[in-house]
Amino acid sequence: MAGNARSAELEIARLWLAGRGLADVTPTPGLAARLTARRRARVAAALLPALFLCATALVYVSALPIRPTDEGFGAARRWSLVVLTALVAALVLGLSLLDRWVRRVDARAGADLPRRAAHSVRPGWRTVLGLPRAALLLVTYAAAAALGAAALVVRDGAARYAAVILLIGLCGVAAGTAVQLRHVLTSPVVADDESSLRADLLMRVEDAREVALPTVVWSLPVVSVFDTGLDPWNTGWLVFIVLSVIAVMLITAVDGRRALTARRTA
Repeated sequence: MAGNARSAELEIARLWLAGRGLADVTPTPGLAARLTARRRARVAAALLPALFLCATALVYVSALPIRPTDEGFGAARRWSLVVLTALVAALVLGLSLLDRWVRRVDARAGADLPRRAAHSVRPGWRTVLGLPRAALLLVTYAAAAALGAAALVVRDGAARYAAVILLIGLCGVAAGTAVQLRHVLTSPVVADDESSLRADLLMRVEDAREVALPTVVWSLPVVSVFDTGLDPWNTGWLVFIVLSVIAVMLITAVDGRRALTARRTA
């Protein structure tokens, strides 16, 4: 059974290399283990924000008064903010643990190498993430924070409470993203020749772009639609999300075209 699983991992690694123009590179058990860890971590990293959003929505709904005159609504709000802070901390911790697990697998693969290769110049954030994606990430968080802050000014009642939840969640997600990107940029290279060095760089690029995709930020406003429907604030959020998705699609299309051109000229 273990042998079949290992063979399947090697085959997946071979397909991964072939899909990135490295069909002449022989997949190694270390590379297969690294790709397997990343694949599983990405599944878990997709589930954690989904659970976080569901829990956040439950906290929000539980703090809403059944009737406008319900007593204890203020206390329920205060306790819900404490619970939400704990949820944000749990999300950041979970993402950090997943990231640490992937780096531990990388370290084990690097320890098994008979020799270590290194880039002549360490790849920086422009190489790994790219200026368009970095700009999109910063603009997304800045715009989300501005919309949340504006809601605190122009809205009232339960609508302002939703904005507080959104801003707390946004801070937690931003912290987790910053930690993950730092690890991607600073983690040691795991390679022993030029081919594996290229594979390591491609893996690092994919890691950074996966982390920088602001899907959780787009989902955060879901907790605010229970009370007001499509008012101007929520409409602004929808427009913001649509524009962000279009920007991601355009950046991805440009990157794909550049990669195809590079393969044809190689």
